[in-house]
Amino acid sequence: MKNLIKLGFAALLSATFMTANAQNRNTENSTVWEVSGNGLTKPSYIAGTFHVMCRQDFEIKPKVMKALEKSDQFVMEINYTDPAEMTAIQKMYQTDKKLSDQLTPEEAKELNKILADYGTDLKKMDNSSSQGLYALISMKALPCPQTEIKSYEIELLQNALKNKKKVYGLEKVEDQMNSINKAYNLKAVIGQLKMGKEYETLFKEMITAFKKEDVQSIYTSFRNDKIMNAEQEKAMLTDRNKNWAEKMPEIMKKESAFFAVGSAHLMGENGIIKLLRSKGYTLKPVSSL
Repeated sequence: MKNLIKLGFAALLSATFMTANAQNRNTENSTVWEVSGNGLTKPSYIAGTFHVMCRQDFEIKPKVMKALEKSDQFVMEINYTDPAEMTAIQKMYQTDKKLSDQLTPEEAKELNKILADYGTDLKKMDNSSSQGLYALISMKALPCPQTEIKSYEIELLQNALKNKKKVYGLEKVEDQMNSINKAYNLKAVIGQLKMGKEYETLFKEMITAFKKEDVQSIYTSFRNDKIMNAEQEKAMLTDRNKNWAEKMPEIMKKESAFFAVGSAHLMGENGIIKLLRSKGYTLKPVSSL
């Protein structure tokens, strides 16, 4: 569970901050979307998630569970029931190449000073990967102890398994890590670590927006080049969205599916909603089921 929470941290930090143009907030704002048409015999659903949050803020709305109940398959970004994927998650935060060996003495000294603000030091983190460093940001930004952190996807997964749903993933851990590595090298991650206080503020804003189902704000409020530039957005959002949009039609064609992906993947010119519409599907926000 601890590793899944860390993965959620990395996914959340990497996939929620981007640039975009706002659409109509009244008609295009929901955490749940119905997919129909284009030959589908039964609707499928897409739910925008907020990967990890404190228990006090955690809530899964009834319509989300109802959409999952009506679907034959549960499809996550990564299939947490796959033993091979779980092994990959356990390995992703460690590396044989020490951080200190990748930095100059001056850079290592600076990183050690930065890590002190996160309650650790370079000696303790030296065998961590850049993703291991990246996860520290969210640990600090979330205003609660790790024992009080809830995972949106894990809650949905447990419900799906309880109701004997088939479970699949849109990508592999390796795919996600390749995207993160392409977007954020070690020095870029260190730059992000320096922004600890800014992330705390952003997390609060994001959680407020998510609880209001304001996925447009989650998509637009973080137009900040310090967090995600155009190249990083392409690696973390655009390329992955396009890959997923190619896989989703075949999945929905076989049986109705409930897709759970980070809310930031839904909106924008290269968001899942627009990409599937361009393929001939009808997508509409769900207010209730």
